[in-house]
Amino acid sequence: MKKLIIAIGLSFAAITLPGLATAQAATTQTSKMTQCNADAKAKGLKGEERKKFMKECLSAKVAEPAKPAAAEKKAMPATHEGKKLTAQQEKMVTCNADAKTKGLKGEARKTFMKECLSNKK
Repeated sequence: MKKLIIAIGLSFAAITLPGLATAQAATTQTSKMTQCNADAKAKGLKGEERKKFMKECLSAKVAEPAKPAAAEKKAMPATHEGKKLTAQQEKMVTCNADAKTKGLKGEARKTFMKECLSNKK
């Protein structure tokens, strides 16, 4: 039963996390487009000048918001959609993030997750 719960939790995390990153990227790109458009309009650019400006503006890197340090992450209570996670769920999130950071896949990831989740904390 425990293995089933762990498998479901990991599946949920694997499905949900990439979707969140994609949604944030779309929002960032949309806000970037809005800002570049407003700047081009304020400068009164038209035709080829506007095209060139928009291309340069949209291809410029946007500074990402600062991410909390590892110590701060541990201090913050883990939540999902406003619900506090259980200790086991927090452990699953942490182990999953560690495995992703280490770039583990296949059997190596499976072994790492098994060891990480079985550690008593």
